[in-house]
Amino acid sequence: MSLLESQAIEQDRNHIWHHLSQHSVLKTQDPMIMVKGEGSRVWDIKGNSYLDASAGGVWCVNVGYGRTSIADAIRDQLCQLNYFAGTAGTIPGAQFAEKLIQKMPGMSRVYYASSGSEANEKAFKIVRQISHKKYGGQKYKILYRERDYHGSTIAALSATGQEERRDQYGPFVPGFVSFPHCSEYRSQFGDVENYGELAALELEKAILKEGPETVGAVILEPITAGGGVITPPEGYWPKIMEICKKYNVLLHIDEVVCGLGRTGEWFGYQHYGIQPDIVTLAKGVASSYAAISCTVTTEEVFNEFLGEGSERDVYFRDISTYAGCTGGPAAAIENMRIIETENLVKNSAEMGQYLLEGLEALKRKFSLIGDVRGKGLLLGIELVADRQTKEPVPESVAIRAVGMCMQKGLIIGRTNRSFEKLNNTLCLCPVMTLTKDEANFILTTLESVFEEL
Repeated sequence: MSLLESQAIEQDRNHIWHHLSQHSVLKTQDPMIMVKGEGSRVWDIKGNSYLDASAGGVWCVNVGYGRTSIADAIRDQLCQLNYFAGTAGTIPGAQFAEKLIQKMPGMSRVYYASSGSEANEKAFKIVRQISHKKYGGQKYKILYRERDYHGSTIAALSATGQEERRDQYGPFVPGFVSFPHCSEYRSQFGDVENYGELAALELEKAILKEGPETVGAVILEPITAGGGVITPPEGYWPKIMEICKKYNVLLHIDEVVCGLGRTGEWFGYQHYGIQPDIVTLAKGVASSYAAISCTVTTEEVFNEFLGEGSERDVYFRDISTYAGCTGGPAAAIENMRIIETENLVKNSAEMGQYLLEGLEALKRKFSLIGDVRGKGLLLGIELVADRQTKEPVPESVAIRAVGMCMQKGLIIGRTNRSFEKLNNTLCLCPVMTLTKDEANFILTTLESVFEEL
């Protein structure tokens, strides 16, 4: 190890506060420092190479590492114009907005920000402002689903259905109300044929309990991602849309993880025939080569902020400083071009199906695996201590599985201190360029880990 590398380890140990990390551990071991990425592989400062099946650790490097064309697009744009406040437009901002809307029939307007949490905050403010403008401030409540995750700010956590992520951060913002999950594997109704419809009706129960005149929107992930990769059951989404229309509730789809091809469609909601009012995007928009998020709305929602006469001051009174950075949309344009020209949405669907079939084979072999599920290259493996009772394994087992994978050169994710008992799902979210050989490496590595657990 070079002197520069040794210094970097000490500088990190002495000054960096890492995400989701207990730093007392770093008193006895070196911090992990990544130094290089190429394709689906990353290298740490000690020279170890890993196949990254977590797309950057938080499911965002969709088109893979080392994309010089994205870096060039960012550089060229920053030299031309690096920034101007979002009160004005820029050429890459206008160009990407049009390209994005072309992929989202029924949607019309794009509001830029910097992160998924921030994108969801914008959506919440839109709902609240419409409530004041049209309903005397009464239709302000936002419903959210158990097990969904919507961000790390206080308002986003107020809408997050993961109790351990919320722990120690209350009190939360008033007006956010939860309703039950839609995990058929952990059905709250027992073994029923119409689980999807029953789970959806929990939304209607929550609306009626709160009073339809008080509920402005519901926020949902199309496929629950960090909460255990939960695919919605048959019949769920048609009933959800019916309920929203019945009670005049805006449907907000959080695509921060699922968007831009991850699930085998351009957007996760497009698997289910959903027509949202609001869609929020981040991670894969520019594959994290630059910070960018989008709050996308229908023209109908946008028109709520067009004032006439005495109402001309009723515009969306919001700002995001780095929404004016041109590097984000420049990166997003090139990111989308790569996805299109390399057919990565199709590859996500095909390689995702290949992985899912391989995981099903592992499930037949290992009783530790209770369920496998997902769409495209967003997959989950739920580990259980007993298949009959579905008793989840302790989180320590999932932690050990992730560590063993890393020792074998594979990085995967897991439900990380999100729930009181259900931190038992291993998560796969590889880059969308995944090849069959790389998929086989993932499967054989997992097999060897399950044999040793």
